[in-house]
Amino acid sequence: MRLPPWLKSMLKSFSFLNVFSGFLQMQHVELTLDRLRSAIKQQGLDVGVADVEHLSILCPQVVRLSGQDIGAMRASDAIVITDPLTESRDQYEAASNHTIGRKRASMSAIINIIKKREHAFELSLLDAFRSLVGKRSGERLKIPSKEYLLQFMKEKATETLSGDAKHARTTRSTATKSQSARKHCQGTSLLRPIEMLEHLREGFGAHGQIMHVEEIKARMANYVEIPSELSDLTKSILKKIGISRLYSHQAESIHASLSGKNVIVATMISSGKSLCYNIPVVEVLSQNLLSCSLYLFPTKALAQDQLRTLSLMTEGLKLSLNAGVYDGDTSQEERQWLRDNARLLITNPDMLHLSILPFHSQFQRILAHLRFIIIDEAHAYKGAFGCHTALVLRRLRRLCSYVYGCDPLFIFCTGTSGNPRDHAMELASLSTLELIQNDGSPCGPKFFVLWNPPFLNTGSKILGKMDTCEFARKEVTSRCSSPIMEVSSLLAEMVQHGLHCIAFCKTRKLSELVLCYTREILQEVAPHLVDSVFAYRAGYIAQDRRKIENEFFGGKLRGIAATNALELGIDVGDVDATLHLGFPGSFASLWQQAGRSGRRERPSLAVYVAFEGPLDQYYMKYPEKLFKSPVECCHIDAQNKQVLEQHLVCAALEYPLNLLYDEKYFGPGLNGVILTLMDKGYLFSDLSDSSSGMWSYIGHEKNPSHAVSLRAIESEKYKVIDHKKNEVLEEIEESRAFFQIYEGAVYMHQGKTYIIKNLDLAAKIALCQEADLKYYTKTRDYTDVHVVNGNLAYPTKVSGMQLSRTNAQANNCQVTTTWFGFYRIWRGSREIFDAVELSLPKYTYESHAVWIRVPQPMKTAVENQKLSFRAGLHAASHAVLQVVPLFIQCNSSDLASECANPHDKRYFPERILLYDRHPGGSGISAQAQPIFGDLLNTALELLEACCCNKETGCPNCIQILSCGEYNEVLEKRTAIMILKGVIEAESHV
Repeated sequence: MRLPPWLKSMLKSFSFLNVFSGFLQMQHVELTLDRLRSAIKQQGLDVGVADVEHLSILCPQVVRLSGQDIGAMRASDAIVITDPLTESRDQYEAASNHTIGRKRASMSAIINIIKKREHAFELSLLDAFRSLVGKRSGERLKIPSKEYLLQFMKEKATETLSGDAKHARTTRSTATKSQSARKHCQGTSLLRPIEMLEHLREGFGAHGQIMHVEEIKARMANYVEIPSELSDLTKSILKKIGISRLYSHQAESIHASLSGKNVIVATMISSGKSLCYNIPVVEVLSQNLLSCSLYLFPTKALAQDQLRTLSLMTEGLKLSLNAGVYDGDTSQEERQWLRDNARLLITNPDMLHLSILPFHSQFQRILAHLRFIIIDEAHAYKGAFGCHTALVLRRLRRLCSYVYGCDPLFIFCTGTSGNPRDHAMELASLSTLELIQNDGSPCGPKFFVLWNPPFLNTGSKILGKMDTCEFARKEVTSRCSSPIMEVSSLLAEMVQHGLHCIAFCKTRKLSELVLCYTREILQEVAPHLVDSVFAYRAGYIAQDRRKIENEFFGGKLRGIAATNALELGIDVGDVDATLHLGFPGSFASLWQQAGRSGRRERPSLAVYVAFEGPLDQYYMKYPEKLFKSPVECCHIDAQNKQVLEQHLVCAALEYPLNLLYDEKYFGPGLNGVILTLMDKGYLFSDLSDSSSGMWSYIGHEKNPSHAVSLRAIESEKYKVIDHKKNEVLEEIEESRAFFQIYEGAVYMHQGKTYIIKNLDLAAKIALCQEADLKYYTKTRDYTDVHVVNGNLAYPTKVSGMQLSRTNAQANNCQVTTTWFGFYRIWRGSREIFDAVELSLPKYTYESHAVWIRVPQPMKTAVENQKLSFRAGLHAASHAVLQVVPLFIQCNSSDLASECANPHDKRYFPERILLYDRHPGGSGISAQAQPIFGDLLNTALELLEACCCNKETGCPNCIQILSCGEYNEVLEKRTAIMILKGVIEAESHV
């Protein structure tokens, strides 16, 4: 059939429009009619704007014109052409600004999408033309006019509108059901972990998901007899809990502690480390009825777990430890009783800092007779939190020594650390410490599986990404799955076949989604097991957390979807398998999580399910990098001047500072910091007695410790309330709140879905209503770093009149997160079907940044080579961040790099910038300023020495887990160019 000229013109106009969209490198493209006319004229194309306007009538799923429903524009994957002259200002801004924060796809993906879009349009247009020719069967000799075709398509669109909506719903439902039927095992026979692995290989995992299986060999136990010097009471306690022999490391540790040595036990997870401190404590406290001990745990859950253990050990025996937990959940009546009676006080560093040390006279009985300080999970005290905790422990030691005349022994326990002894000595400022690391506990075989979802194996893009074209999405829907669905299916399989399993997720929302999907699967294949799976995460009220812990420990629950709240050593009984949704951020965390399964000599299974990002895919491709890499060291810097100032103010209130005696606790920089605090009006010394050297607190705050947060714990929280039941479901920190709650948000709690009906910003209350929803919501947001005085032409002065030897500057900064909308996304297909605008308060916190400008000629040179400057800048910032721990005692989580979204059209400074992630700053960026030149050179050496992909890099050079852009837009080659240019500019300083 011969096509009329007007139809050829339309096809040609669409070809041009695709080229134009490719030029802009966007999937959702907002064009104006003026820009379109200008581009057509510049390229000399024989195409009229009117022809392009007709495209929205003929194929609205790929081209939409102004005047159509704005919500529909945002929901589709169409090219949107707007006319600001005919639209209201609000409507135009809504259509043109919603792409802030979008991520740019690769050029190959754009070309594929352009081809699919153009092909779809051709088919649609030709099909409409043929249909019209067939309809005009009595006029076959006449070629239908353009006007007739346009009118025909308008009528057809009106007739099928409701039918299309119904078909979409049916398609989603059918896709979800067919996916379930294809994947989900129907059996419920009991399987052991090794049998489960074979079951997965033959069934669910038979499509190439299993990339590698690492077998970790079993370890035999090394037993020794119970030391004869232990008292009969202690021996009876061991007998009561079924222990007739000790592991070798337990006996070694107990002997060292009772011999008066400070000890750190660094053995594998579930190796019985709690006995290493409980036995010496019980032994000493049973022989001296005045002696006391202090247990410190990083989380409330660990404290409650240890209280349960001690209760079981001493139940029915004539031993009055009066053990109790003193934390934020403890009532005032209980606190008073514990202060008066407790001999074994269990708490955390935060309560020690806020409630015990400032009011130490109320704890005089305990502190005067303190024999042991127990610090379990010592590897949790690193980075900024570790730095604060180290100074809290120094404050505790000086009070014990100066005021109460005691010198308690320390017992540390840690499971995953590359430098356990050095770390613990720095943490408590100890001069001697005995390291116990020859693990005598048994360990069953563990099979560690690397699992890549099918669509990731084939190289397809992630399904449901915000910038994925509808046609590409439909093409892969039938043959791919998301990592979330894979983990949910695996968790359901484990539960169905009798295995106790923990699925570790990196965020609270992911844990809720995994629980929701797992219950949906179990409802289909094993309805009686639906209530045997729960979620466990921060935010739940205390009694809910305790209930879940007890029921999982008791065997009532078979599976838990958890955040890293269960990463630390809570005793959750016999766990057979762990699932890991994405790399958790460090090797230490991964092994800590995997160690939750396989107690004693039981075999266990661990499955690491990859996300689509380069970091996870790197480990899927190179498993030896995962299993052969050493566990990270823990770093703290107790001499961090900013943090030291904060704690010296607190210490001076507790007991006056003395230069002569306090230097051993607070380091050689004590004198300088004291003088600084005196100038700021916090300290005063009676200079009439120069020999005393005593400095007292004279600040305005009644309790200065309340102004010092050890780990950025926020006092401002939003309550989520079930409107119908008037029941508080959760309390969410202010910085996290708007990621989860806003009017229209789908909120998830223990597998149930709620919709947020009202958000009262003044009262900080979100009212929700339970609803059976088949979609979830995801915020649209971005984070800006505003450097105070960041536009100064010259670098700041350092050390009086001397100029710094670097162009890098250290300034105060504001870190601001802006929420401007949210998506509604179908749960089954992960298809975005609506985009909604939001108006919420921004969240801002004050911090500190270190940064350096990139010379303008370098930017020009990069762009002349057709390289992405922003991708290179992004990668260069990552590389500098990677090398900071080589120069400064800190963890990578203490700092963040500025990660620009390439689709954000707003001005973005040409700079490499790092900032403190701790609100108020941690002082690390200030320490980095004078050595920034060294950081740049080392980052360049790192990139040039790393033999990985020259574009995307690897986790050893430019890929980092904390990246706000998920490591998607990185160019290693360009980063090398940029670093060389900045280093060249530095050489002239």
